[in-house]
Amino acid sequence: MKLVLASESPRRLALLAQAGIVPDAVLPAAIDERVAKGELPRAHAMRLAAQKARRVESEWNGAPALVLAADTVVAAGRRILPKAEDEAQVRECLSLLAGRRHQVMTAVALITPDGKLRTRIALTRVSMLRLTPRQIARYADSREGVGKAGGYAIQGLAETFVKEISGSWSNVVGLPLALTVAMLAGAGYES
Repeated sequence: MKLVLASESPRRLALLAQAGIVPDAVLPAAIDERVAKGELPRAHAMRLAAQKARRVESEWNGAPALVLAADTVVAAGRRILPKAEDEAQVRECLSLLAGRRHQVMTAVALITPDGKLRTRIALTRVSMLRLTPRQIARYADSREGVGKAGGYAIQGLAETFVKEISGSWSNVVGLPLALTVAMLAGAGYES
Protein backbone atom coordinates (compact mmCIF):
# COMPACT_ATOMS: atom_id res chain seq x y z
CA MET A 1 0.00 0.00 0.00
CA LYS A 2 1.31 3.45 -0.89
CA LEU A 3 1.73 6.25 1.64
CA VAL A 4 1.42 9.95 0.86
CA LEU A 5 2.63 12.44 3.45
CA ALA A 6 0.56 15.63 3.38
CA SER A 7 3.26 17.87 4.81
CA GLU A 8 6.17 20.04 3.83
CA SER A 9 7.81 19.62 7.25
CA PRO A 10 11.30 18.13 7.04
CA ARG A 11 10.93 17.23 10.73
CA ARG A 12 7.92 14.98 10.06
CA LEU A 13 9.74 13.29 7.19
CA ALA A 14 12.80 12.72 9.40
CA LEU A 15 10.69 11.33 12.24
CA LEU A 16 8.99 8.87 9.88
CA ALA A 17 12.41 7.81 8.56
CA GLN A 18 13.50 7.24 12.17
CA ALA A 19 10.63 4.73 12.40
CA GLY A 20 11.68 3.08 9.13
CA ILE A 21 8.87 4.66 7.13
CA VAL A 22 9.57 6.36 3.79
CA PRO A 23 6.48 7.85 2.13
CA ASP A 24 5.95 7.17 -1.57
CA ALA A 25 5.13 10.85 -2.07
CA VAL A 26 5.34 14.07 -0.08
CA LEU A 27 2.82 16.74 -1.01
CA PRO A 28 2.37 19.98 0.94
CA ALA A 29 -1.21 20.85 1.80
CA ALA A 30 -1.82 24.53 1.21
CA ILE A 31 -4.68 25.44 3.54
CA ASP A 32 -5.71 28.46 5.58
CA GLU A 33 -4.27 27.80 9.04
CA ARG A 34 -5.84 30.76 10.82
CA VAL A 35 -7.59 30.08 14.10
CA ALA A 36 -11.38 30.22 13.80
CA LYS A 37 -13.14 32.56 16.20
CA GLY A 38 -13.55 30.87 19.58
CA GLU A 39 -11.70 27.74 18.43
CA LEU A 40 -9.88 25.86 21.19
CA PRO A 41 -6.42 24.35 20.68
CA ARG A 42 -7.50 20.69 20.40
CA ALA A 43 -10.29 21.44 17.92
CA HIS A 44 -7.97 23.68 15.91
CA ALA A 45 -5.30 20.98 15.54
CA MET A 46 -7.89 18.33 14.62
CA ARG A 47 -9.55 20.57 12.04
CA LEU A 48 -6.28 21.50 10.35
CA ALA A 49 -4.92 17.94 10.25
CA ALA A 50 -8.16 16.69 8.67
CA GLN A 51 -8.22 19.57 6.15
CA LYS A 52 -4.61 18.90 5.14
CA ALA A 53 -5.33 15.21 4.60
CA ARG A 54 -8.50 15.92 2.58
CA ARG A 55 -6.75 18.54 0.44
CA VAL A 56 -3.92 16.19 -0.51
CA GLU A 57 -6.33 13.28 -1.00
CA SER A 58 -8.25 15.40 -3.53
CA GLU A 59 -5.01 16.31 -5.36
CA TRP A 60 -3.45 12.83 -5.37
CA ASN A 61 -3.63 11.24 -8.83
CA GLY A 62 -1.61 8.10 -8.15
CA ALA A 63 -2.51 4.59 -7.11
CA PRO A 64 -4.76 4.07 -4.08
CA ALA A 65 -2.89 5.28 -1.02
CA LEU A 66 -3.00 6.19 2.62
CA VAL A 67 -2.79 9.95 3.12
CA LEU A 68 -1.14 11.04 6.37
CA ALA A 69 -1.31 14.58 7.74
CA ALA A 70 -0.61 16.25 11.05
CA ASP A 71 -0.88 19.61 12.73
CA THR A 72 0.96 20.71 15.86
CA VAL A 73 -0.36 23.37 18.21
CA VAL A 74 1.37 24.93 21.20
CA ALA A 75 -1.13 26.16 23.78
CA ALA A 76 -0.79 28.19 26.95
CA GLY A 77 -4.12 27.45 28.59
CA ARG A 78 -6.79 28.11 25.97
CA ARG A 79 -4.50 30.41 23.99
CA ILE A 80 -3.01 29.08 20.76
CA LEU A 81 0.49 30.38 20.13
CA PRO A 82 1.40 31.19 16.54
CA LYS A 83 3.97 29.64 14.27
CA ALA A 84 6.50 32.40 14.78
CA GLU A 85 6.94 34.40 11.59
CA ASP A 86 9.98 36.37 12.74
CA GLU A 87 12.36 36.96 15.64
CA ALA A 88 9.91 39.34 17.34
CA GLN A 89 7.26 36.60 17.51
CA VAL A 90 9.84 34.13 18.81
CA ARG A 91 10.60 36.60 21.62
CA GLU A 92 6.89 37.04 22.39
CA CYS A 93 6.26 33.29 22.52
CA LEU A 94 9.28 32.52 24.69
CA SER A 95 8.49 35.40 27.03
CA LEU A 96 5.04 33.91 27.53
CA LEU A 97 6.26 30.31 27.94
CA ALA A 98 9.28 31.01 30.16
CA GLY A 99 8.83 29.67 33.69
CA ARG A 100 5.48 28.10 32.80
CA ARG A 101 3.95 24.82 31.75
CA HIS A 102 2.29 24.58 28.36
CA GLN A 103 0.77 21.90 26.17
CA VAL A 104 1.80 20.68 22.75
CA MET A 105 -0.91 18.89 20.79
CA THR A 106 -0.41 17.13 17.50
CA ALA A 107 -3.46 15.90 15.66
CA VAL A 108 -2.78 13.09 13.21
CA ALA A 109 -5.20 12.44 10.35
CA LEU A 110 -5.09 9.36 8.15
CA ILE A 111 -7.29 8.79 5.12
CA THR A 112 -7.56 5.20 3.93
CA PRO A 113 -7.80 4.30 0.23
CA ASP A 114 -11.58 3.92 0.63
CA GLY A 115 -11.83 7.55 1.80
CA LYS A 116 -12.37 6.96 5.52
CA LEU A 117 -10.81 9.56 7.82
CA ARG A 118 -9.22 8.45 11.08
CA THR A 119 -7.95 11.03 13.56
CA ARG A 120 -6.10 10.90 16.86
CA ILE A 121 -4.38 13.48 19.00
CA ALA A 122 -1.31 13.36 21.21
CA LEU A 123 -0.81 15.70 24.16
CA THR A 124 2.52 16.50 25.76
CA ARG A 125 3.03 18.83 28.71
CA VAL A 126 6.22 20.87 28.66
CA SER A 127 7.60 22.93 31.55
CA MET A 128 10.10 25.61 30.65
CA LEU A 129 12.73 27.12 32.88
CA ARG A 130 12.61 30.80 33.72
CA LEU A 131 14.54 32.57 30.97
CA THR A 132 16.45 35.82 31.09
CA PRO A 133 15.80 38.50 28.48
CA ARG A 134 19.30 37.78 27.17
CA GLN A 135 18.57 34.04 26.72
CA ILE A 136 15.37 34.87 24.88
CA ALA A 137 17.09 37.44 22.65
CA ARG A 138 19.97 35.07 21.84
CA TYR A 139 17.54 32.31 20.91
CA ALA A 140 15.43 34.65 18.77
CA ASP A 141 18.57 35.89 17.02
CA SER A 142 19.47 32.29 16.11
CA ARG A 143 16.25 32.19 14.00
CA GLU A 144 15.78 28.54 15.01
CA GLY A 145 12.28 29.28 16.33
CA VAL A 146 11.06 31.03 13.17
CA GLY A 147 8.39 28.92 11.48
CA LYS A 148 7.90 26.76 14.57
CA ALA A 149 4.69 26.47 16.57
CA GLY A 150 5.18 28.35 19.81
CA GLY A 151 8.40 29.89 18.52
CA TYR A 152 10.79 27.11 19.54
CA ALA A 153 12.26 23.82 18.36
CA ILE A 154 12.74 21.30 21.17
CA GLN A 155 15.12 19.29 18.99
CA GLY A 156 17.56 22.19 18.87
CA LEU A 157 18.93 24.90 21.10
CA ALA A 158 15.61 25.29 22.94
CA GLU A 159 15.96 21.85 24.52
CA THR A 160 18.17 23.52 27.12
CA PHE A 161 15.13 25.60 28.18
CA VAL A 162 12.98 22.53 28.95
CA LYS A 163 12.74 21.73 32.63
CA GLU A 164 10.37 18.78 32.31
CA ILE A 165 8.37 16.96 29.67
CA SER A 166 5.42 14.65 30.20
CA GLY A 167 4.39 12.75 27.11
CA SER A 168 5.84 12.11 23.69
CA TRP A 169 9.02 14.01 22.79
CA SER A 170 8.45 13.34 19.07
CA ASN A 171 5.02 14.95 19.46
CA VAL A 172 6.71 18.21 20.44
CA VAL A 173 8.96 17.92 17.37
CA GLY A 174 5.84 17.57 15.21
CA LEU A 175 4.71 13.94 14.90
CA PRO A 176 3.95 11.51 17.75
CA LEU A 177 5.72 8.44 16.42
CA ALA A 178 4.14 5.69 18.52
CA LEU A 179 0.63 6.97 17.78
CA THR A 180 1.36 7.44 14.07
CA VAL A 181 2.97 4.02 13.61
CA ALA A 182 -0.02 2.40 15.39
CA MET A 183 -2.48 4.27 13.15
CA LEU A 184 -0.61 3.19 10.01
CA ALA A 185 -0.44 -0.44 11.20
CA GLY A 186 -4.16 -0.34 12.03
CA ALA A 187 -4.84 0.72 8.44
CA GLY A 188 -2.78 -2.19 7.07
CA TYR A 189 0.40 -0.28 6.22
CA GLU A 190 3.65 -2.23 6.46
CA SER A 191 6.94 -0.35 6.27
